[in-house]
Amino acid sequence: MKSGTGRQRRIVVLLSSLMICGALLAACQNGSGSNDNANANAASGTEQGADGTTVHLTDESDSDGKGGAEGEQTSKPGSNEGADQGSDAASAGEEKGSSSNGNGATSEDPLQEKRSVSALQTTVDSQSVVTNAQAMTVIVNKQRSLPEGYEPSDLVEPDVPFSFEGPHEKRHMRKEAAEALEKLFAGAKADGIELRAVSGYRSYKRQVAIYNNNVKTKGEEYASRVSAVPGRSEHQTGLAIDVSSPSVGNVLEEVFGSSKEGKWLDEHAAEYGFVIRYPKGQESKTGYVYEPWHIRYVGTDIAPDVVKSGLTLEDYFDEANIKL
Repeated sequence: MKSGTGRQRRIVVLLSSLMICGALLAACQNGSGSNDNANANAASGTEQGADGTTVHLTDESDSDGKGGAEGEQTSKPGSNEGADQGSDAASAGEEKGSSSNGNGATSEDPLQEKRSVSALQTTVDSQSVVTNAQAMTVIVNKQRSLPEGYEPSDLVEPDVPFSFEGPHEKRHMRKEAAEALEKLFAGAKADGIELRAVSGYRSYKRQVAIYNNNVKTKGEEYASRVSAVPGRSEHQTGLAIDVSSPSVGNVLEEVFGSSKEGKWLDEHAAEYGFVIRYPKGQESKTGYVYEPWHIRYVGTDIAPDVVKSGLTLEDYFDEANIKL
């Protein structure tokens, strides 16, 4: 009996030891699993919150590469005020910079902005050569020349009546200006006004011939008043055209300005994006005598504003008169 009792005790002790070892082994395995989960969460940029939710961690660094205590923003749940406020401030700044006037337009005046971009002081280099030759608002005059060899790439022939027959380079204009001229002629016709296109695009080579002929026949002083030095003619831009009427024999003379056709052109040109480029009494500004027949395309947004201002294009695009 005693030996049997001893064996039972040893068995009980052995079983107890095995149970204790099993419990310890299970505890070790659970601990290892928790560490694995923690490592996995750290690698994925998340941590487990006390309430069981997953919190995403961010790498908040200063713009100079510093992190940690020097201005670091933590991303604990409920503590994103700094990031949210920064985002809100940025949004508010964007809205302020592009605030609407209720009509979908921004608070900045687009006309003033366009004038600023085309300002005389910023669109010519040290050699007095324009840097925006392709712009509809390019200003070419006696002090500002086109780049050597400049020729518009979009010249077309407007579908309007000309004062002459047959092909010629002066039948052309830049595409946008040509389309606007067609609308102007259609508007004139609807009002019972008969116009004729006389001279549009003029190449550098042709301007040389015209200028030299004026010098030869009338002298250099006269030539400089009535015609442009080659490279400084608006006709070379493809945005200008001379217009007359059969009522005055299609001549390009001041008499056209006092005709009903000339008066109609002066009154309505801006509606189609054109201005009378060389107004009466502005020779000191433009450098040329009054030419009621010479119209220049600048666009339907700019032209009415130029007329309203009463300024020449030189003054209109002078920084001194541009207020942003």
